[in-house]
Amino acid sequence: MSANPRLTFDEYLAIERKAERKSEFHDGVAVALAGTSPVHNRLVGNLWAALLSRLRSGPCVAYASDVRVHAARRRRSFYPDVFVVCGPHEFHDTLKDTVLNPVVIIEVLSDSTEAFDRGEKFEHYQSIESLREYVLVSQKTAKVERYSRQPFPKWSYELVPGEVASLRLSSIDVEIPLAEIYEAIDGLEPSAP
Repeated sequence: MSANPRLTFDEYLAIERKAERKSEFHDGVAVALAGTSPVHNRLVGNLWAALLSRLRSGPCVAYASDVRVHAARRRRSFYPDVFVVCGPHEFHDTLKDTVLNPVVIIEVLSDSTEAFDRGEKFEHYQSIESLREYVLVSQKTAKVERYSRQPFPKWSYELVPGEVASLRLSSIDVEIPLAEIYEAIDGLEPSAP
């Protein structure tokens, strides 16, 4: 007999909605989330604020890490650092705290999550049909990586290095200078040319 019985997604949600700490859903298993660093929190705040100011009058809405995204076909749910939904929102249920149709997802990389964010998590996110862009933001240097959906099953890759560059999110027609993303972040390593 298994020590941790597998949960349905709805069972997970019932537990998660009452929990004091967040956990993600990984194919029947609730996986507790680790805490984040001050640098991570500042980067998330900078990204969210930049998106909020640019999307204020349009059909798109930016969310920070307290709203779930569900990759239903892969039986996974995550709390992305920042994500954007455009037009009508699709939710898992009437409580409207689990989104099904993000257009852009942004993850701030940390030593403990980088391999997962680049690999398995990105694979799960790719199963979300609405997703057009996936962005990885370094905590160590002013460097952002952007993946954009091409005709199935391809994704294109763009490296955006250095604080003089800008992150262009074409799916939502937004451009954010890296200097704004990395504002008030001390101790960054120099960007590679």
